[in-house]
Amino acid sequence: MSEIRLDRVHNQYVLIAPERLHRPSLGHHHVKNLSSAKCPFCEGNEELTPHEVFAIRDNEPNAQSWKTRVIPNLYKAVQIELEDTSKRDGMFESIPGVGAHEILIDSPLHDSNLVDLGKEGIENWLRSMIIRIEDLSKDKRLIHLSIFKNYGQNAGSTQDHPHTQLLALPVMPQNELVFLERNMKYYRRHGRGIVEDVVYNEKIAKERLLYEIGEFIAYCPFASAFPFEVMIAPRRSIPSLNMCSRKEIGDLALIIKEVFGMLESQLGSFDYNLYFHLAPINYNFENEEYMKHIDRCYSFSVRITPRIFRLGGFEVSTGMAINSVVPEECAKLLRGD
Repeated sequence: MSEIRLDRVHNQYVLIAPERLHRPSLGHHHVKNLSSAKCPFCEGNEELTPHEVFAIRDNEPNAQSWKTRVIPNLYKAVQIELEDTSKRDGMFESIPGVGAHEILIDSPLHDSNLVDLGKEGIENWLRSMIIRIEDLSKDKRLIHLSIFKNYGQNAGSTQDHPHTQLLALPVMPQNELVFLERNMKYYRRHGRGIVEDVVYNEKIAKERLLYEIGEFIAYCPFASAFPFEVMIAPRRSIPSLNMCSRKEIGDLALIIKEVFGMLESQLGSFDYNLYFHLAPINYNFENEEYMKHIDRCYSFSVRITPRIFRLGGFEVSTGMAINSVVPEECAKLLRGD
């Protein structure tokens, strides 16, 4: 039976419609391209990329023998060299496309996925993000940092070698501002943030819980927008990755590894989007009223959305997702119940 569920984190309705699971398949599994001869992200092809801004390595920059590399995006959407001076033309306002757009190459291996990296490789991946968060936050013009990963054609990837993108902006996206406002109202009423309470309730309910270790739990959200969607979040308020302890980063790496192992056991090699929902990295006039409470009410999260079906006209026209797989059933399959 269909249900309309409310996603309390994103404040959006989701239509859970299991009857649509029996329609002709619109999705496909990810097919790996194993050719790395001219891949700019592969070890040995470092001269094909811009000079790295960070790497985990024991030798000189821009050489072989690295574990992760961070480079400027050759096709960057924004540029750090620009000035963020506002321009007005009547009611129309704009600023130059100032910001940072970087590529984190997850691994030297062309055909690796997160589950292939193991706990140590995922820790290196997370540590690289933390270094970049701390460095980018020194530029006080930059306010919002988006960290996301597109894997496979259905997820919008244009490069087969696994990589992650970091995009820092001098403005707050509207959906982030709306969340900050809703989260602050919730905090003033309950003394806790929205994500912290959602995590608590998912842990109590248990039926959608997948895995827990230390401060982190993984679960299929009550109002999942995608089949086999998974959220990973801390049980207490931790606004961003760089506020985690070394042990917490190790626990987060392990839970990500376990979740991807569960997903691959059910879906095989699959296309997906992954993104980190992080607190703003700096104050500005848009977010200053929320930032003084951010340590007590904001919990970062990791959202993994398998892209095994394509979006249709209803989703595009309304912004409301239709999910044909009940989250409780997804959780049972992923747990192996």
